[in-house]
Order: sequence, then structure tokens, then C-alpha cells
Amino acid sequence: MAERDTAGVIAPPPLIYLGALAIGFVLAIVFGFTKVPAAVSWPVGGVLVIAGAALLTSFVAAFRRASTAVDPYRPSTAIVTSGPYRLTRNPGYLGMALVYSGIAVLSGALWAFVPLMAALLVIDRGVIVREERYLERKFGAAYADYRARTRRWL
Repeated sequence: MAERDTAGVIAPPPLIYLGALAIGFVLAIVFGFTKVPAAVSWPVGGVLVIAGAALLTSFVAAFRRASTAVDPYRPSTAIVTSGPYRLTRNPGYLGMALVYSGIAVLSGALWAFVPLMAALLVIDRGVIVREERYLERKFGAAYADYRARTRRWL
């Protein structure tokens, strides 16, 4: 049987984050929302959401410029090293984590940070590691060189 030309991630990354956020909101309902003063929640939460959204936008734009699929269930046709990929190998996942954190702060659902740790572990082991194996298998030394010079997160 031929090997599939995809990373074989365990689940769509946005769904991993959304599932964890939903669990976080359930925890906040059960254990209580935290009253974060507006003078703190709006600037901190707002900056997190805006920074995350900017990273997500730039990540999608970089993939479009490279004419490669954003969807991890489709084959990659290029290694993206421009835009936010100059600084981190995973700007999309970092952007999702920032938006998630901003939503938690803005809503006072600070219990959402508990399942965020699990989501990051799932993203790291069930998505990133698989994507990195796939990209190294597909692009060889070019990806290994990029990986050696660029941090995984920040």
C-alpha cells in the first residue's frame, strides 16, 4: 500500500483548540468565572486576540503566496519559510493559542487555561510532530535545514 501524501494529523487543529475551549467554558460554569477587571481584561485579552488573529492572517497569506494547501489533509507542495515562518515553524498554532487565551481572559473563563495545556500537548504530539516527519520525508534536506534554523514555537 502506498504511503499517503499528507501529514496524517490526528484531528483538524482548529477543532482541537475549539474542543479545549469548550471544555474550559464548562469548567468555568462548574467552578465559576473569574471577575477580571475590565482595565486588565480588555487590554490583555484584546492584545492576545489581535496578535493571534494577525498571526493567523499572515500564516494563511504565506501559504497562499507559496501556492500550497493550508489544510493538513491535503498534500504540501512547498516549504513555507517567508512571513511569520521566518520566526516560528508554527505561526498558525501559535496564533490559535493566542486567540484562545484572549477569549479566556476577555470572558473571565480562566479555567480554560487548564485544557489549553492539554490542547497544546495534542497539537505538539498529534499534529506538529506528524507534520514535521511528513515534511522531512517529502522535502528532505531543505526542510531539515529550515527546521534547524527556525524555532518550533518562538
